[in-house]
Amino acid sequence: MYLSPLAGLAGHRPSPHRHDETASAVWTIGSACLTGILLEVSVHPKPGLVTPRSMGSHADMDLQTFMLTSAAIAPCFHRCAAIGLAHSGAAPSGAAAVLPLIRAVGRDYDRRLFAASNGVNTQRGALFALGLTAAAAGLSNDGHRPCSPDRLFAAAAAITRGIVERELEGCDRERLTAGEILYARHGATGIRGEAEAGFPTVAKHGLPALRAALAQEAGLNRALLHALVAIAAEAEDTTVLWRGGPDGLAFVRERAAAVRDLGGALTGRGLAEIDRFADDCVARRLSPGGAADLLAVTAAVHLLEAESFPASATSRFDPPPAPVPGENP
Repeated sequence: MYLSPLAGLAGHRPSPHRHDETASAVWTIGSACLTGILLEVSVHPKPGLVTPRSMGSHADMDLQTFMLTSAAIAPCFHRCAAIGLAHSGAAPSGAAAVLPLIRAVGRDYDRRLFAASNGVNTQRGALFALGLTAAAAGLSNDGHRPCSPDRLFAAAAAITRGIVERELEGCDRERLTAGEILYARHGATGIRGEAEAGFPTVAKHGLPALRAALAQEAGLNRALLHALVAIAAEAEDTTVLWRGGPDGLAFVRERAAAVRDLGGALTGRGLAEIDRFADDCVARRLSPGGAADLLAVTAAVHLLEAESFPASATSRFDPPPAPVPGENP
């Protein structure tokens, strides 16, 4: 049975014209967020992450696992967008009402994600990050396009205001989540801190790198890879911190910064160093999943602002990678 993203919103009784506008906005926002997670996993090569040609540092997931879970969670982004839109125009304090509503939706799709993957966590962080992005895009919607990234980031900060204090600083439960354990051990706020600050890694590093690559008419794969490098050099990636501790996080940041200093994915030297970086992450079993989630947010926000990628990005294709020794053709 199809469930409209607008269903279940208390008091949501717009006029027919308003309903059409809202439904269109829900579709636009939700589709941009879904596109973000699909584009992220499609990028190759990536350091320690799943790509179309590699399982990265993982033994329990591949591209098809991501396709299954992406399909399973896709409606979540439309439903979160609808919640944000239902609260747009409310007083600033009204943003606080959005978080528990999208959290409830997120819990539903968290179960669907794990059912689709048979218990493998492929995109739990992306589910939160892109669900929040969708809600913030809806909340900041003023009836005009294109979407303003600054307004969206401010809305994300308003929705999550106080989340670090409530969920990390004040946490005294006996059984802690990975994020709570990392905060207790290292003071790392992870995606909660990133969201409450208004996605600064996306705003200051991901989007500028993506825009710079697109301005140089890079193909889409290379432009997204260039943005991922910029993000990984700066992000407090708790996925890496969980797997590799502070030394692992320092390694990923330093290597990504070295790639960035070589021109990132826009130079031959940078691309060669990305290949070495990817091999070294696999050897160390490191996978910057937090940076991957922020790349998905970056791509989604770009689409909400620009509405599409330029023709130069979608008509220029990287040459096929050289065959891997021992790999079937």
